[in-house]
Amino acid sequence: MNKGITGMSAIARQGMLQTQESKLEVGKFHKELFIGIPRETSFQENRIPLVPESVNVLVSRGHRILLETGAGTGANYTDSDYSEAGAQIAYSSEEVYKADLIMKVAPPSMDELNFFHDKQSLMSVLQLGMHQENFMQTLSGKKMTALAFEYLQDETSVFPVIQAMSEIVGSTVILVASELLSITSGGKGELLGGVPGIPPTEVVIIGAGTVGEYAARAAMGLGANVKVFDTSVYKLRRLQRNLGSRVHTSVITPSTLLKALKTCDVAIGAMLSKEGRSPVVVTEEMVAEMRFGSVIIDVSIDQGGCFETSEVTNHSNPTFRKYGVTHYCVPNIASRVSRTASMALSSIFTPILISMGEEGGMDALLWKNEHVRRSVYLYKGNVTNKFVADYCRLPFKDLDLMMATRI
Repeated sequence: MNKGITGMSAIARQGMLQTQESKLEVGKFHKELFIGIPRETSFQENRIPLVPESVNVLVSRGHRILLETGAGTGANYTDSDYSEAGAQIAYSSEEVYKADLIMKVAPPSMDELNFFHDKQSLMSVLQLGMHQENFMQTLSGKKMTALAFEYLQDETSVFPVIQAMSEIVGSTVILVASELLSITSGGKGELLGGVPGIPPTEVVIIGAGTVGEYAARAAMGLGANVKVFDTSVYKLRRLQRNLGSRVHTSVITPSTLLKALKTCDVAIGAMLSKEGRSPVVVTEEMVAEMRFGSVIIDVSIDQGGCFETSEVTNHSNPTFRKYGVTHYCVPNIASRVSRTASMALSSIFTPILISMGEEGGMDALLWKNEHVRRSVYLYKGNVTNKFVADYCRLPFKDLDLMMATRI
């Protein structure tokens, strides 16, 4: 019996001495990102894509952030805030543009394009209609990969940047309207909302999207009487379902809209177009019928505006009067509350950048994440967005096919 046990032990001992399979930890390939954040040169653009808290998270994961001095000033962040978070401060634009990935809010100007080097990556707003003809050709010639914030989608196919900025703008325009109605701003001296014994303010909102919904929510919270118009019954039903029966909704017809405009104190235009110009739904004759001292805020002005009388203004000179009606037509309303807007942007981009580092870089992330891939309009110099290609009259290449062949 002992002899049998001894024999079995020898066999087991011999097996243990044989070469064994190596058990290695299987993990993702981490790549250090080198991110450059230049100071915005676009007129009155005060937002910044990453706030110090996000920079701290990224630096703690081994990434390098290079920030141009003064880049966060418009959002009330100092260079010290960023350096304490782990960012390096650069004192020239040329130095920042040496980074592999450039992050901006506004698209780069033609002068800034000269700082880019070959095969760099860019993340910014595109705003295609505001560029010179050779903008896309210049980017393409540098074999760059470029992502547009407004094309970025999440797992639910929602456009998170547009959603976040629309929520902020929707709430902000009601605060702007309230100020413009006050006597100190040359308004009628009325309180936006309602108090007991006094008829509530009449607010007309044209567009039942995210901007319209959040504007309606803010106005109703102040006690105003809100009417929302849109061409889509589906959007109107969704808005009424979200806000309740207190909000009045109607499909746009000239006679119904004119009737509401004649008696309203504030009219907000939030009819946005997916492509091209926003539709003009309020004619000059309709504006002339509005009350003296009433307020128009045209959120759609960055797409041309949905009021025929709208003209682009800015934060320094935000209003003008026509037919006795105060017009507010500032394109980048979110920059008015730049710190809040910057925090919203940063919360969207930080997880993407973390994932980019964990997956092994930009190419690896685009290969795996189809939602981020949809925001790419230029890949290694090839135009990969059909609308952009048609608009710029450049050849189009399907990014999914390029990813599949791993070009």
